[in-house]
Amino acid sequence: QVQLVESGGGLVQAGGSLRLSCAASGRTFSNYAMAWFRQAPGKEREFVAAINWSGGINWSGGNRRYADSVKGRFTISGEIAKNTVYLQMNSLKPEDTAVYYCAAGPRIATIRTSYNYWGQGTQVTVSS
Repeated sequence: QVQLVESGGGLVQAGGSLRLSCAASGRTFSNYAMAWFRQAPGKEREFVAAINWSGGINWSGGNRRYADSVKGRFTISGEIAKNTVYLQMNSLKPEDTAVYYCAAGPRIATIRTSYNYWGQGTQVTVSS
C-alpha cells in the first residue's frame, strides 16, 4: 500500500523558515515525480513545487518546477535512497498559510490530476 506522510509543519512568524518532509513507502518512487501542493481555507488546492528524479541517489538538479508565488523562496529536493522529498520554505509570508500536501505521479506536472498518490497534509501557519 502506497503511503505518503508529511511532517514539519507548524507556526512561524513572517520572514521565518520551515522545512517540510514527505516520506514515501509502499513502492519505489525512483521513476516518479514528487510534488507539493497547498490549500488555504476557502481556496482550491494549488501547485507549489515539483521535482523529477534525475537518476542519482538524490533528487537533484534536473527537472524542477515552482509556482511563481514561491520562486526564489522555496526549494524542493529529495533523497531517493530514503524515498523522501523536502520543501525548504524561506522568507515565509502570511499568504503562505495553508495545508501542504505531498503528491507522487508518473510525470512532473503542475496540475493535481497528474498525481496518483497523496498524503494527508501538514498545516503551515505564518503569522504577521
